[in-house]
Amino acid sequence: MLYAIISEDVKDSLEKRQRARPDHLARLETLRDEGRLVIAGPHPAVDAENPGDGGFSGSLIIAEFDDLDAARAWADADPYVDAGVYAKVTVKPFKKVLP
Repeated sequence: MLYAIISEDVKDSLEKRQRARPDHLARLETLRDEGRLVIAGPHPAVDAENPGDGGFSGSLIIAEFDDLDAARAWADADPYVDAGVYAKVTVKPFKKVLP
């Protein structure tokens, strides 16, 4: 089943994000290579594709996991969690309707 992992950043998270980004992306690439990743990306903190020093306000990942517990465990092990990037992480089932 698909699950949405919706994360909200702490204030001024950009430096922490940059340090943990390679490990964060490696985990996402593994999901992609396994055919389980639907979409992943950050929410710019300003209305721009590249927010520069404005940084990001959070992230969204939609991926396939065996169950909610597995999705939560995966989200809890994110390098951004360990680096203190996220203030809050919500994991919930997701039903893709379109496209």
